[in-house]
Amino acid sequence: MPVPNAPPFRSSTSRCKNGGSTFGVSALQIEDFITRWKASGGSERANFQTFASELCDVLGLPKPAPASEATRANSYCFEHPVTFIHTGTQSRGFIDLYRAGHFVMEAKQGTGQAAAEDTAQPSLLPELPGPMRKGHGTRGTRRWDDTMLRARNQADGYARAVSRSDGWPPFLLIVDVGHVIEVYADFSGQGQGYTQFPDGNRYRITMDDLRDEKTRERLRLIWTDPLALDLSKVAAQVTREVADRLAALGRSFEGQGHEAEAVARFLMRCLFTMFAEDVELIPAHSFSELLKRLRGHPEHAAPALKALWQTMNTGGFSPVLMTDLKRFNGGLFKDAEALPLSEVQLSLLIEAASRDWREVEPAIFGTLLERALDKKHRHKLGAHYTPRAYVERLVVPTLMAPLRNDWRDVQAAAVALAAQGREDEARETVRAFHARLCEIRVLDPACGSGNFLYVALELMKRLEGEVTALLADLGEEQTALALAGHTVDPHQFLGLELNPWAAAVAELVLWIGYLQWHFRTHGKASPAEPVLRDFKNIENRDAVLTWAETRPRMDATGHPVTRWDGQSTILHPVTGEQVPDPEARVQVLDYLKPQPAKWPEAEFIVGNPPFIGASRMRDALGDGYAEALWAAYPKMPQSADFVMFWWEKAALAARGWKPATEKSRAKGTRRFGFITTNSLRQTFNRKVLEPHLSDPKTPLSLAFAIPDHPWVDAGDGAAVRIAMTVAEAGRAPGRLGAVTEERKGEYEAEGRPVRFEIEKGKIFADLRIGADVAGAVPLKANEGLSSRGVQLIGAGFIVTPAEARALGLGTMPGLENHIREYRNGRDLTATPRDVMVIDLFGLSEAEVRSRFPAVYQHVLDKVKPERDQNNREGYKRNWWIHGEPRKDLRPALERLPRYIATVETAKYRTFQFLHADVLPDNKLIILCLDRAEDFAVLSSRLHEVWSLAAGSWLGFGNDPVYAKTKCFDPFPFPDPTEAQKARLRFLGEQLDAHRKAQQKAHPKLTLTAMYNVLEKLRAGERIEGKDKETYDQGLIGILRDLHDQIDAAVAEAYGWPEGLSEDEILHRLVALNRDRAAEEARGHIRWLRPDYQNPAGKAVQAKGEQTAMDIGPTEATAKAPWPKSLPEQIAAVRNALHDLGTATPEQVARQFLRARSTSVQPLLESLTAIGQARLVERGRFAS
Repeated sequence: MPVPNAPPFRSSTSRCKNGGSTFGVSALQIEDFITRWKASGGSERANFQTFASELCDVLGLPKPAPASEATRANSYCFEHPVTFIHTGTQSRGFIDLYRAGHFVMEAKQGTGQAAAEDTAQPSLLPELPGPMRKGHGTRGTRRWDDTMLRARNQADGYARAVSRSDGWPPFLLIVDVGHVIEVYADFSGQGQGYTQFPDGNRYRITMDDLRDEKTRERLRLIWTDPLALDLSKVAAQVTREVADRLAALGRSFEGQGHEAEAVARFLMRCLFTMFAEDVELIPAHSFSELLKRLRGHPEHAAPALKALWQTMNTGGFSPVLMTDLKRFNGGLFKDAEALPLSEVQLSLLIEAASRDWREVEPAIFGTLLERALDKKHRHKLGAHYTPRAYVERLVVPTLMAPLRNDWRDVQAAAVALAAQGREDEARETVRAFHARLCEIRVLDPACGSGNFLYVALELMKRLEGEVTALLADLGEEQTALALAGHTVDPHQFLGLELNPWAAAVAELVLWIGYLQWHFRTHGKASPAEPVLRDFKNIENRDAVLTWAETRPRMDATGHPVTRWDGQSTILHPVTGEQVPDPEARVQVLDYLKPQPAKWPEAEFIVGNPPFIGASRMRDALGDGYAEALWAAYPKMPQSADFVMFWWEKAALAARGWKPATEKSRAKGTRRFGFITTNSLRQTFNRKVLEPHLSDPKTPLSLAFAIPDHPWVDAGDGAAVRIAMTVAEAGRAPGRLGAVTEERKGEYEAEGRPVRFEIEKGKIFADLRIGADVAGAVPLKANEGLSSRGVQLIGAGFIVTPAEARALGLGTMPGLENHIREYRNGRDLTATPRDVMVIDLFGLSEAEVRSRFPAVYQHVLDKVKPERDQNNREGYKRNWWIHGEPRKDLRPALERLPRYIATVETAKYRTFQFLHADVLPDNKLIILCLDRAEDFAVLSSRLHEVWSLAAGSWLGFGNDPVYAKTKCFDPFPFPDPTEAQKARLRFLGEQLDAHRKAQQKAHPKLTLTAMYNVLEKLRAGERIEGKDKETYDQGLIGILRDLHDQIDAAVAEAYGWPEGLSEDEILHRLVALNRDRAAEEARGHIRWLRPDYQNPAGKAVQAKGEQTAMDIGPTEATAKAPWPKSLPEQIAAVRNALHDLGTATPEQVARQFLRARSTSVQPLLESLTAIGQARLVERGRFAS
């Protein structure tokens, strides 16, 4: 409390702005405030609110509002109520001071070293029943350190509690009243971990620090505009200011004929030298002054820069700067060549050098150099620039979440040891963790210019700051240790990168990031020489494939095999259309003795591998490389995307994870995380995930996943959707993030601001929590009835009805079997194109030429030039036939008057009957069924819910994909009675006829428009304008009624109630799938088309030993042994408490073999002491 003889404070009135409004405040003089509060002690409750209110006065800020009964109204108040949710229980708490969207403040009250008893206290506060408490501990003692640590963890818990309604506040403020304010920040908005802000040197604000206006302004912004303090946004601003100029500089060099790699290396040396002068690794302003002296004489720039960089490489006296320089080395200045500069180019460098490079985001270097290169060259390998916010969103759950869990265990262990008087052991426990932290290896096997590795380095340096701060509190001097090299540094961050200049950029990015932290931590103390060290931690090589040598591929005649370069076109002399240029050829190489590439050992793997779909791999990588890749990885399906080779290698490393023991080092990979396109959920990619997730002996678990996330390529502005997955060995629940809100950012290159809902549970291969839809097995009952339509591989096959007649349709006998109506996805959902297709399946080239010469010449002119450039030998050889004619589909369609079709990727999952004469396109999924009762089941809500869960999502529009192997093959149809069949048959015919009749009457009415209005009608939205016209033309009220009747009839056919939730539907269908699979294993198959699937009516042989369904691995229920080390015991107790919700020490002890409540009790008390657990009632603790 304030001392009784403190001088009265003086105030003056000033005007301040907060959120755009002006208000008057009574501002205390700074010196009066500091003097008044530095002498405080006693009760936090008695002092805190007065202290906080007067602090607001000092800073010219509004005071907290009075608390009200409505919790949500208390967005800025003292004693803000929160609810903690435990497993099965809840408890209440109160935040000392809270401002929604800004901060959580938790207060304690320390005392000075010689705090005398305040004899005047009773007379000042006569209503108190007795002497006041003397605070939470004497400052500088272990008890005070424990108190601040507990307050920090309590504030973290409060932030988690308010995040459910208000989002995560960016700041935590931990206050020892009248002594210090500790500042922690997390700008992610996702609860990724609060760290010291702005760094380990400046996160503690003492009363004396309030004399500094910059410090006061930092606090004001926490109250008024906290996101303005996000250092990454400040760095991004610098990026935007200089990016275009440096990119223009780079392009101007390339325009002069310089190689892109030479330009990149020159720019790297320039940019690092700018950084070096700003942090005074070379004399301040020396490089900028050199550039200015060269004005008017740009011809002298190249030799001057070369001479400077040669000295920086070796160290010693620089004749250019007329001073001694440190030795930098590290490879950057080994090649000291400088490009000749024009006056304009010199001016661009001078302008760039005028910026403050000390606080710049190190990843800026890679980004700038990427933009300086040709866009086409960068896209060749599918590389994308990843926004900083997205990088953190993956790095935190992959790397920092497990490390911070370890750190919390070590903190609790140190507190427990110190409480027992074992301070030496407490320090040794923290030292051991620091030593492990300094040896952890992080690998990015597609590192590009180093964004992921830099962010990992920065976040680990922030964690290291907390470790060294605790060591200092425990009496350890860490500064000398860190300066001696015992610290987190670039040698721990490993990268693989195919592009040589990008690999060099990545290494530089790491060094700049490391040096920034060095100077923030140690001031102007110089690092040891050489300043840059060549750790060879970034390797320039292929990440997934090695080979003995390459050879040009030769054909049977000994001539080199070439392929079209995939880009160059010419005008066809007859058709006038753009066709591949036959002269634009590149050599096809064969890769001899291909083998999977080996990766460096690393505890954590994280990155953003190239986005190349399976269908593009031959074009993007070349036939020889793609074939070598498949040969080196024979278990990988050829339908898997390129990124899945990274996922496969990391998964194998993670399944081999073995933690360190007293006798051995850790082996394998603890966690890995990748960004991929959201096609990760598609069937062909899930085939890679599923074996790892379902392995009975060494399974993987998905610890974190975001199935669908916006992403914008900073290079070409392409909008795509990505997925994030983080996996680790074992069976454990994970956190699944669903994007609930996204909006266009101020700068698209920095990503889109998004909000998430987090769900916890077992994450399946389809990146869902709940029923294991991904684990459903194909049913024989549905076998052989689904297929994609034909894939033309040649637009010349498509003709108009008039062109078809000109080719002989209607006059030439038999041609009606080979020119047919043709439908694709747009024809079904939007406006039909009214086109036909040439289908020569079953005919030889000679037959086509002799029977239909006009058709032969048409495909010769329109199709063969394109096919000749195709990489697939079969496509070139059989050029007159569709690339994928679906020979297995055709027998299934024989003798059917009609069949069911759905668009593979569409906004709405609708089905319709097509006449047997119509040939379907590759983007249609064909179901070889003609019964209207089956059509009704497929059109029901039950099947829609199933298909949305079982399928995947694709494209920026994020439309659902109907993958036949997951949506149709495992789907268990009902077994209706004859009466139910008749009802379903009637409704199915009605639905198909209604839609077709309305579209026929209104040719511009589309299926998508009809279902857009139907969705609005179901949502209760007002139907007006264009929607009202669609409603009337489509008779949408009748359409809705038909769907409602179908949903009710289908539910009745299954014997289920109407109105089931989506989760209930999925659980029931998954269970029915298992039942049907078990039936089929016993020989009972409910064929959908027995006349086609089993025409002879043969009984199916039961599978004997497989009559019992394999339901997958069972969860182990045996008790875990009681760990040996104290940090491991604390981790075990905390995890058990989390699972139990609330528990007594006895109940926690019963979760382990040979654990005693007397051993568990002090650990729970230690967790409580530092805010990681709470004592709730009657000896029970809560997580």
